[in-house]
Amino acid sequence: MKMDRNRYFMLGVILLLLGLQFRLVDSFVLNETSTRALHKITKTKAVDANSVARDVFMQTAPSPKKALKPPRWLGFVLLTAGGIMALHALVLPRNG
Repeated sequence: MKMDRNRYFMLGVILLLLGLQFRLVDSFVLNETSTRALHKITKTKAVDANSVARDVFMQTAPSPKKALKPPRWLGFVLLTAGGIMALHALVLPRNG
């Protein structure tokens, strides 16, 4: 697959939006199925014993859920990479 101007631009926009989501969201709470799949892959305990998310969500839904907190720098990296790729796509020559 040849990477042309449109694909670079679209990949840049997707990375920008993903970076924006990681910057705006503090943590992700997985559902029961995803928590069990993550437990099988990582071989760790399913839910942290002192997790704040466990205390909040166990009152409404008794199924085990895991909260993932992405590192703060990940959003900045994705925003930067997406911006650079989108701007680079504008400099590339047009097809044809």
